Amino acid sequence: MRGRAGRAKIEIMTNDTSNPLRAFSPRHDFFVGVDSDGCAFDTMEVKHKECFIPNIVNAWDLQPISKFARAAAEFVNLYSRWRGINRFPALLRTFDLLADWPEVRKRGVALPDVPNLRHWTATETKLANPALERMASQTGHADLARALEWSKAVNAAIARLVRGVPPFPFVRESLARLAESADIVVVSATPGEALEREWQEHALASYAAAIAGQELGTKKEHLAMTAGGKYPANHVLMIGDAPGDLEAARANQALFYPINPGAEDASWERFYKEALPRFLRGQYAGPYEAALIAEFETYLPETPPWKNACQKPTWD
Repeated sequence: MRGRAGRAKIEIMTNDTSNPLRAFSPRHDFFVGVDSDGCAFDTMEVKHKECFIPNIVNAWDLQPISKFARAAAEFVNLYSRWRGINRFPALLRTFDLLADWPEVRKRGVALPDVPNLRHWTATETKLANPALERMASQTGHADLARALEWSKAVNAAIARLVRGVPPFPFVRESLARLAESADIVVVSATPGEALEREWQEHALASYAAAIAGQELGTKKEHLAMTAGGKYPANHVLMIGDAPGDLEAARANQALFYPINPGAEDASWERFYKEALPRFLRGQYAGPYEAALIAEFETYLPETPPWKNACQKPTWD
């Protein structure tokens, strides 16, 4: 049994064939992937509102439309079905919402033209600074260099500002209980360095068999490499707070437990007291899981509130 035993640190490697996650070996009959930002930790608001969004406005010269940029970025990253996606596609989605916003167009502000960034995000699987830095250096494309500087500024702001944010109530208790019977892997689109720092800061890292960030692939790839074909049916569970987490689970025939945005405390308490025992007893799949997912899907809309004045934002 793993219990609270230590884990081997997953070193970041950029060659996909040597990705250390591929060598992941089960120690238990159950597997649980856990997202970090907004799921295990209440860090989504502070990271986006204090770190990501101010740097979007500054790096991309959006000061003339800053209130619109903030609203669009908050919708994409916090309050919509795109919540939790990688920072680079999220940035492009923010630009697209701004381009489609009539009030923004009236101001005549030139929005960033980023064709090479769009191509890179569509073709690269490891959407992280190391891969972007290589591509920017190889091509000399200005929009890639600008995106890299923005991303580095975000990381520096997070390292400087985000500290002392504890896990949600019942996260620690859940991980301690799971560690007795399941291999736990952090599955995240956050940079690995930040994940290591935050999980170590709050003494949760010892529960994880591996901590996988954006440098090691997408969440779908994380699950495929660590759990794919290695556990019995219905013994693999992904815990997440965003539709992308659900999609990653379904792509790997894994079960999904939702942490509902805005109701995280209640979600984790329900997991610890109800869903976790069901999962370990083999009673999670089926109507119980389906009801939880149906509830989860009511939390995050696709249409921005400014497109429908009669629609009250679900996060108010």
